[in-house]
Amino acid sequence: MTAIAEDVARDATAAVSRRRMTSRELAIWRSLLDTTAELRRALGADLQELDLSPGDYQVLLALSEADGRRMRSSELASSIDWERSRLSHHLGRMERRGLIRREDCATDNRGAEVLLTEAGAQLFRSATTPHMRAIKKRFADALTPGQFNALADVLQSLQHHLHPALTNDRAGDDRS
Repeated sequence: MTAIAEDVARDATAAVSRRRMTSRELAIWRSLLDTTAELRRALGADLQELDLSPGDYQVLLALSEADGRRMRSSELASSIDWERSRLSHHLGRMERRGLIRREDCATDNRGAEVLLTEAGAQLFRSATTPHMRAIKKRFADALTPGQFNALADVLQSLQHHLHPALTNDRAGDDRS
């Protein structure tokens, strides 16, 4: 564990034992919320220039990574962490634009599968390089390698805190 990770772990343990957050901790929390919202807005505006919304990109990314470029709609909703009704409305708009197609599930009459069309795949491919450049410009270029390492440690600590069961499962996997 790096010295930064040890400090983060020690500070996290101390923070749990406190009754209230300090004004500095609250300011850092607010800065995290504001900064991530600003990054999402800026990257969303960049995607709009490519005729995609951030939601479109999420759906297209998930489908492009799926086996056969298709997923059950319930699986897609879960993978991008959307409510099924939100996804259904969004898919309707994407379907009208020819980016996806919905079909009845061959193995289960109750479900539907979402398929990435060739037009959707082409739009996704054409948007990926400019989107990656925008992420680099707006996010990666602002950080040094040391800051990336520190951020990775912080994010890992948060994930371990939020999902301790997964952390324990992974630790068991590392021992085998």
